[in-house]
Amino acid sequence: MSSRITESRNKNYEGLAARRQLGLTVILENVHDPHNVGAVLRSCDSAGIQEIYILYTQDNMKLKDFKIGKTTSSGAWKYIEVHLFDDREQCFKVIKSKYNKIWATHLGEKSVGMYDIDMKESIALLFGNEHAGITPETLSYCDGNYVIPQMGITKSLNISVACAVSVYEALRQRIEADMYSDTYDESNPIHTARYNQYLSSHMQSLQNVKRERHHHVKKYSSK
Repeated sequence: MSSRITESRNKNYEGLAARRQLGLTVILENVHDPHNVGAVLRSCDSAGIQEIYILYTQDNMKLKDFKIGKTTSSGAWKYIEVHLFDDREQCFKVIKSKYNKIWATHLGEKSVGMYDIDMKESIALLFGNEHAGITPETLSYCDGNYVIPQMGITKSLNISVACAVSVYEALRQRIEADMYSDTYDESNPIHTARYNQYLSSHMQSLQNVKRERHHHVKKYSSK
């Protein structure tokens, strides 16, 4: 246990590190609304996802303009690794080296229902732009397409909602398969690396708060 945090926070970080899922991730292509990105991060954190991939392939979307809706993410952005790409081939080369299957939320001739997918295996779930969906070029990298069952008159969901529904189906399947553990293993380098990441993020947040307070004191006293 680090002497820099409380016992309660230490237990929280240890459990968080133990529950993270190595074989589950999310990919976003050309999602432009920072609030949607933030909501996706929040859902991913809740389902135990450690990292997500964000790909921009449209000329009007640049990595330098990338923003996260910090309010909608509810702090999850501090504990999830976000990988940004503007090169499609490079992005999927990295993903395919770590995950066995890529499934896209896309309605096509060979699409299957979400409940027909085995989400216990090593899998990446792909979601597209709020209006245009996933580009044909990106679909070519996928192993299959799936649709989320809907019973209403509308036939689409907001991207952050679609992501939440999907990752919670993965969560359900993985809970049934007993794939989540609260047991933190100090001898496991993956566990310790995650723990140290969370600790570092927490300490950085404390430093930022101190700077902000100091800034306000200086600003107030200069009047």
